Amino acid sequence: MSLKVKAAKLSDVILAQLENMILEGSLAPGEKLPPERELAKQFEVSRPSLREAIQKLEAKGLVTRRQGGGTFVKNQLEEGLSDPLFELISKHPESQFDLLEFRHALEGIAAYYAALRGTQNDFVKVKHSFEKIAQVSDDLSAKAKAINAFHFCIAEASHNVVLLHLVRGMQALLEQNVLQNLQVLMKKTAVSQQLAQHRKVLMDAVIEGRPEEARLASNAHLAFIEEALLEATKEHSRIERSLRRTRAQ
Repeated sequence: MSLKVKAAKLSDVILAQLENMILEGSLAPGEKLPPERELAKQFEVSRPSLREAIQKLEAKGLVTRRQGGGTFVKNQLEEGLSDPLFELISKHPESQFDLLEFRHALEGIAAYYAALRGTQNDFVKVKHSFEKIAQVSDDLSAKAKAINAFHFCIAEASHNVVLLHLVRGMQALLEQNVLQNLQVLMKKTAVSQQLAQHRKVLMDAVIEGRPEEARLASNAHLAFIEEALLEATKEHSRIERSLRRTRAQ
């Protein structure tokens, strides 16, 4: 007795390909899908089959259609971590240090796997993003964005889809943390130079394929930031006490 194997429906095959593109980051959260004509040509399928696959993708909540604007990949993480929550976390007195502790785990493991699995193309992106940090002027917001982009490139190079989407969804919060740190630390030239050197050591370990050294370099960088912030806080308190004594005299 022979058993018939049911052939997969073409729209389901296309659906699986689109899901894989979203999962691996080829189609990024918030990104607009190419026009149907282009996608149909890329997959070498008919437009009705492609349209059916996109409808299934929408039914799963992975994309959303905008009237007259096309179809976009949804960003579930950003919807979960709303702007009010970002603002609440960023204003919490201990938020900077909590985020630094979180980044130890997140960026350390990203650096480890980036060095272990990264491709030459990944390393070119990491090096380019590193060089862009030095090209940014004294605009701290722009520098924070460039530094965050550098760490994101490392996360991409890790080829861990869970880590990639977690980092992508937290971009606004992580960038805000970097900016807050810079506003305190960039006042001291020596600290600024040390931070740049730490990032160079991290980059070298990643692109030279040294996983454990990359992880340690990431952790050392964040530990230095934490210590420098604590020292700056103590110094600020000393200055305030001095000013209070001056006013009291």
